[in-house]
Amino acid sequence: MLTEKVILLTGGADGIGWECAQAYAKAGAYVCILDNNPAGQEKLSHLASGNHFFCKTDITQEADVEAAVAAIIERYGKLDAVHNNAGTANPSLPLHKTSAAQWQQVFNLNVKSIYLTTRFALPHLEHSRGSILSTSSLVAQIGQENHAAYVATKGAVNALTKAMALDYAPMGIRVNAVAPAAVNTPMLRQWGLDQPNSESIFQYLDQLHPLGKLPDGDVIADACVFLLSDAARFITGCILPVSGGAELGYRR
Repeated sequence: MLTEKVILLTGGADGIGWECAQAYAKAGAYVCILDNNPAGQEKLSHLASGNHFFCKTDITQEADVEAAVAAIIERYGKLDAVHNNAGTANPSLPLHKTSAAQWQQVFNLNVKSIYLTTRFALPHLEHSRGSILSTSSLVAQIGQENHAAYVATKGAVNALTKAMALDYAPMGIRVNAVAPAAVNTPMLRQWGLDQPNSESIFQYLDQLHPLGKLPDGDVIADACVFLLSDAARFITGCILPVSGGAELGYRR
């Protein structure tokens, strides 16, 4: 479905990003992981086929992102898709207890990074008539207690997705997002341990989705493969819930 497509993937060294990297490679893509975690370099050998790329990148820094995009173009001569996946859910606080530094940090990683990848990748995506995908969250739609800054960033991701879809449609560039509920990732497991009720939090998470227990990241990756493929060629501005029905009905 993604044969020889060059995909820039932020936060691809673990969690949902790593599941996406594996799925993209299996579908025939050349995966370019931008991550601050050097473990991403070692993981490339575990991806299907070859000719993948890792660039240690602070995606909140303009110079880093510009250099990473330039390195991808030098290596492959094109760019077909950008998946803005990197993010953080910290801090676990209501708004009035969130410091200015914490607020800025979560916005830099979850929102500013999208601005930077778009700014430097757009000319190449226009040439390839490519697509942009972001990992949002169900909380942008339904809210989440004690995560005001995080929820605000994911609301921004959803709004940006729709605005960008309109701006870039004349270029033939599609812009979409996926919105998971809870997914079994290292970040979520650490988040669970950080909660005051950590002993019961994972039981709660297993009961959150009507379709079954807490899923692994492959369920998100499969949806992402679809949205970046030609099968989704007439879909843009879509915030696709991949949530197992967590938003449905009256649930605790």
